[in-house]
Amino acid sequence: MSFPIWLPATLMAGGVQAWRTAVQRRVSHSLSVNGAGLVRYLYGLPFTALLLGGYRLLFPAPLPSPDPLFLLFCLGGGLAQIIATNLLIMAFAHRNFVVGTAYSKTEAVQGAILSFLLLGERLHPLAWAGIGCGVIGVMLLSTGGRRMGVADFAKALGQPAALCGIASGFFFALTAIGIRRATQAVGGADPIWAALVVLVVTVAMQTVMQGGYMLLREPDQIGRVFRSWRVSGQVGLLSSLGSACWFTGFATAPVALVRIVGQIEVAFTLGFGHFYLGERMARSEVMGLMLVAGGVVLALMGAL
Repeated sequence: MSFPIWLPATLMAGGVQAWRTAVQRRVSHSLSVNGAGLVRYLYGLPFTALLLGGYRLLFPAPLPSPDPLFLLFCLGGGLAQIIATNLLIMAFAHRNFVVGTAYSKTEAVQGAILSFLLLGERLHPLAWAGIGCGVIGVMLLSTGGRRMGVADFAKALGQPAALCGIASGFFFALTAIGIRRATQAVGGADPIWAALVVLVVTVAMQTVMQGGYMLLREPDQIGRVFRSWRVSGQVGLLSSLGSACWFTGFATAPVALVRIVGQIEVAFTLGFGHFYLGERMARSEVMGLMLVAGGVVLALMGAL
C-alpha cells in the first residue's frame, strides 16, 4: 500500500467532491435528476482526457495490456456510480444538502463489509473503531440539528431522504470496488496511470449510458443540459479532478480505508452548506463533525 500517495489524494478528493456536489445541487434546480447526473460525465469527459494526456506527457511509459475483464469492471463501477449519484440528488430533494450527504456517508461501513466479502480486504481493529465512530458522527449529522430520541431516530431512518442516502452509499461502495478491480486489471507499475485510464474509460461509458437513456426517456432535457454549460462546465471540471483523486486512492489502498478517510468530505460539506448555500450549522452538527474527524484519526492509526 502506497501510504504517501493515497492519503493526500483522498483528502483532496473529499474537498473537491464537496465543492462539486454543492455546485451540482444548483444545476439540479433547473434539470431533472438524470440531467443533473449527466452533466458530471458529459462535461467531465474532456477534462479527464486532458488529465490522462497531460500525465502521459509528463511521465511517459510503455502502454499496459489490460485484463479482458477490465471493461466489465469499468462498466459495473460506472453504472453503480450513476445510480448512486441519482439517489444522492433525490435525497437532496427531501432534505438539505448536508443531511443528504451525511446519509450517503454510511458508504464507509457498507464499503468495509463489501470489500471484505468481495475482495477479501481486512482492516485493523482501530480502523473498524474509526468506522463506528464515523457512522455515529454522520448519523448525528443526519438529524439536522433536531433533538431526537431513539424512536424518533428509528422513524427518521424510514424517511425517503434516509432511504435514498443509504442506498446511494451502497452503490458508491460498489462503485469503489468496481474501480479498484478495474485499476488492478489495467496492469503496469504506475497506479496513477492505471487510475486515469480507468477514469477516462468509465466516464466515457457513463456519458453513453446516461446520455442514451435521456435521449430515449427525457429528450427535452438534452437541450437544457447544453444550455446550462456555464455551471455544468464547473461541475464537469470538479468531477474530473475529484474522481481522479478517488480513483488514485482506490488504486493504491484498500477500498474501506480510502472511504473511511474520505468521510472528511463531511467537514467540507458542512463548510459549503454553511458558506456557499447559506444553511445554518447546529451544535449537534459540530459534535457529529468531531466524531467523524475522530473516526478518520482512528483509521489512520490503524493504517500505520
